[in-house]
Amino acid sequence: MKNFLSINDCSTEQLKELLAESRQLKKLYKAGGRDLCLSGKTLAMLFEKPSLRTRISFQVAMTDLGGSAIYVKPEDIGGIGKREPIKDIARVLSRYVDGIMARTFEHNTITELAGFATVPVINALTDFSHPCQGMADVLTIEEHCGRLEGVKIAFIGDGNNVARSLAFACAKLGMKMIIATPAGYELDAVSIETANQISADSVSQTNSPAQAVVDADIIYTDTWVSMGQEDEKQKRLDDFAGFQVNAELVKSAPGAKIMHCLPAYRGLEITDEVAESENSIMFDQAENRLHFQRALLKKLMS
Repeated sequence: MKNFLSINDCSTEQLKELLAESRQLKKLYKAGGRDLCLSGKTLAMLFEKPSLRTRISFQVAMTDLGGSAIYVKPEDIGGIGKREPIKDIARVLSRYVDGIMARTFEHNTITELAGFATVPVINALTDFSHPCQGMADVLTIEEHCGRLEGVKIAFIGDGNNVARSLAFACAKLGMKMIIATPAGYELDAVSIETANQISADSVSQTNSPAQAVVDADIIYTDTWVSMGQEDEKQKRLDDFAGFQVNAELVKSAPGAKIMHCLPAYRGLEITDEVAESENSIMFDQAENRLHFQRALLKKLMS
């Protein structure tokens, strides 16, 4: 594994290896131990979009492993691909650092960085894919359900980058996923077909949240208005009416764990009551970003 750009790029064996390493490192650090496998190494973190969890979890992970991280804002380099070509940025950074993490809008930005870099490149989010979030979610599901095989995820909301990454994870790791979106916001057919070619009938889609949550082990939601979609906010709020994860919806799957990749806009895609309920594992998800990313950095950079 040279880079980590999409869950779909990885084999089932590679994903399971990363999960096993995540569990091992989590146990080690919870017990006060340390693995300084990245001592003396540096990660460049390029951001087109601001972030709480992504920046802090990667920076802490590098520090925990004995390395260091450099936070690069868009204005620091005149914008990725604006002042100078992406291919030049990739090759210059490869002479300075041992790894590149990027959080960008267009997926082509991360693939071009990876194509020209001679050090590992990690996708920390693009509009197409959010693989680090997806794998932290899988780690969380495994911890709370005691298994992955046969787990049913009901994803309620926008057929976005998080839904796509989870769909690929489900196909690779034996889970089932049903996505409930308003008409016009479905996950694209190519992604669903790709997942179902990996594992038949692993991902399906509906326009009914009530149908999706029946017998679900996990009820998952995400913001209806992502960064870059602010101009569509009112239309999206209107179109997603009826897709809120609330107490009434959860009644159909009373034992289901509630997941949200955050930030959560309480009163919109999820109610405060459900977010704060005993079945909510949102903050376990957030914590597991750190534990998965430690394992990923160790795999790619040590």
